[in-house]
Amino acid sequence: MSAPAAIRAPGLAFLAGLFAITAAWGFEIIGGYLPCKLCLQERMFYYAGLPVLLVGLLLSARMPRLSRLLYFVGGGIFLAGTILAGYHTGAEWKLWEGPSDCGGAPTVVSNAADLMAAVKNTRLVSCSDAPISLFGLSFAGWDTLSMLFVGIMSWRGIFARRDALI
Repeated sequence: MSAPAAIRAPGLAFLAGLFAITAAWGFEIIGGYLPCKLCLQERMFYYAGLPVLLVGLLLSARMPRLSRLLYFVGGGIFLAGTILAGYHTGAEWKLWEGPSDCGGAPTVVSNAADLMAAVKNTRLVSCSDAPISLFGLSFAGWDTLSMLFVGIMSWRGIFARRDALI
């Protein structure tokens, strides 16, 4: 038995988004790739959008109108994230400048020795340089496609036939 159209597309969107954020954590924790400032900001869209989609999916049987509203909101969150990820991708491709404050976290020190120790232990991560390319796309490029896919699939759930609802 196949899932009704009202939850099939948003369900796929949720799973794709969950896969994307899990992969980002995996590349960071297991692979050792440190995220830049923009990467961390892009993750916020997953942290906000995935719970919205999950609640929409859980309510689709009992409250289809609220569910569709949540698909709309969740899709909007991911489509807004697509803009930031696209900006990040463009900065990596040198189409425009990346943020000037990207590259390191502020460190509070009380003397020169602490400053030198902090400098030695700080690894700067640039928003404008892709650390790796997978099938021709950087992490930011894949994130752009991922967020676009999740946003579009979320919105497909809004327009599912009414008689297809659970």
